Amino acid sequence: MAGLEKKVRTCFWFQAGGLKAAEFYVSLLPDSRIDAVFEHGVPQDPMVVEFTLAGAPMMILTGGPTYKLTPAASISVLTKDQAETDRLWAELLEGGGQESMCGWLEDKYGVSWQIVPEILPRLIGDEDRDAGRRAQQAMLHMRKIDIAKIKAAFAGQAA
Repeated sequence: MAGLEKKVRTCFWFQAGGLKAAEFYVSLLPDSRIDAVFEHGVPQDPMVVEFTLAGAPMMILTGGPTYKLTPAASISVLTKDQAETDRLWAELLEGGGQESMCGWLEDKYGVSWQIVPEILPRLIGDEDRDAGRRAQQAMLHMRKIDIAKIKAAFAGQAA
């Protein structure tokens, strides 16, 4: 079983629908796949789904209403450009997701995501601290991150 050779993996507790969620997630990013499904008498809603998401081992445990998902744990994805940011943002919101601030959203299954263009942490952490602060301030007012506006703020240009 692929994924089991990794010592550490992230586990999300779902009330129901773990397999559907995992199938959706692996459709979003390259180097993603379902690795194993462990049933517990309900074939359409297995107890454990192990999967790889962009090379990272993950699992969903369908354990009922004992615990709820929270934004305190999220999946953070670095995107290469605005097109990838826009695509993931739209796909994750489809079917009932909710936007939040600063590149965060909650998908239709209740999992929180951070969709972060890879340039954002580089600009915010730039050695030119004033430019980095301008980029950060611009980001704080956004829902989905707009790379052009972040770059303009970094450069000191009005948005």
